[in-house]
Amino acid sequence: MTSFRQNKTIGRRQMLADATLAAAGLAISPSSSVLAQLTSLDPVIRVSGIEVTTVRVTARTNWIIVRLHTNRGITGLGEASLGRRTDLPELREFFVMVDGESVFDIQQYRQRGWSSAASGNRVLATAFSAIEQALWDIVGKALDVPIYQLFGGKLRESLPVYANINRATSDRSPDGFAQMAQQAVADGFAAIKAAPFDGFPSLESPAEEIVRAADLGIACVMAMRAAIGDEVKLKIDVHSNFDVDLAIDVARQLEPANLSWYEEPVAPTELANTVAIHDAIKQRLAGGEFLFGIEGFGPLCQARAVDVIMPDIKHCGGIMEAQKIATLAEVAGITVSPHNPSGPVATAASANLCAALPNFEILEYQWGEADWRTDLIEPPEVFNDGNLLVSNRAGIGLELNERVLREHT
Repeated sequence: MTSFRQNKTIGRRQMLADATLAAAGLAISPSSSVLAQLTSLDPVIRVSGIEVTTVRVTARTNWIIVRLHTNRGITGLGEASLGRRTDLPELREFFVMVDGESVFDIQQYRQRGWSSAASGNRVLATAFSAIEQALWDIVGKALDVPIYQLFGGKLRESLPVYANINRATSDRSPDGFAQMAQQAVADGFAAIKAAPFDGFPSLESPAEEIVRAADLGIACVMAMRAAIGDEVKLKIDVHSNFDVDLAIDVARQLEPANLSWYEEPVAPTELANTVAIHDAIKQRLAGGEFLFGIEGFGPLCQARAVDVIMPDIKHCGGIMEAQKIATLAEVAGITVSPHNPSGPVATAASANLCAALPNFEILEYQWGEADWRTDLIEPPEVFNDGNLLVSNRAGIGLELNERVLREHT
């Protein structure tokens, strides 16, 4: 656990307290008493500190959890997970923008940090977004409402979710993918996603090597479809490993698998190529997991280059920006499925967002990585027939179990 600044400088605060109290005609008291009296004079809920905790999940995954503290004892949670990364010192840059400020001044924070967060550096975008998530959690707790109430109110009591089985699948053979897909369905999920083209060779590799890798990925998809039957939705993420011709060719070979969507065969920033693939294939196209802000998603939406956009609240600019992105997509007739191969903090925040989105489709859930995931949070995530129940608790709706947190840091 890292604490950038556990408390404000007491000397400065003490002097301000003494001066304020003296001006108000109140007796100067020892430090704790002075601060208590000062709090009564300052009703504003202000950010007063930050903790950053890395939860070690697997060799491939760490959850970086941010906790903001306030002068009123209310804390807020955000998530800044970035795969294998174990720390995020870039959070310092954005914490100083909220340190001592009202937790309600979220637009002010966004204005202060936007140019840095939008610079194209994913790490900075993630650090910026985590602070924003935590501010909303505090605001919801301060008002004693779930944060979906701050974004227009709840449209649904539960959310369809799909199980991302990719990180849980260590055996990358067709049989390995099929077995994990079956287990996820047995756990109650009615939709799954995998990325069987991970580790794909460079497109400059010999043609026979590319064909062999493509054939293996296709075989994995067909094995999953055979294992889970025709009723379960199957989504495939290509992680931008293809070019236009290969993307179209593989998509056509995968038509018998009846995919729910075909995700990012090329990078979504390649707008013309994405449009060319979209217009040439039968499957729905999805993408946008690492794009930032409405500036990043705007071209995809305006060109209707995809059928589903996938903003990730950890990377896209936070919860407020994700809602703006969803509105942009709604105008274009595009549905929203937030990217969320994340821990329970980002999942809870994403669930609040999804509950309020008119064009929400389905939420990603990182399945099978940690059997103690449910124990890490209070209350636990609740599923019913492949749907995640939306919490009615204040803020994002959960707190951390400190004992379990200590066991995995």
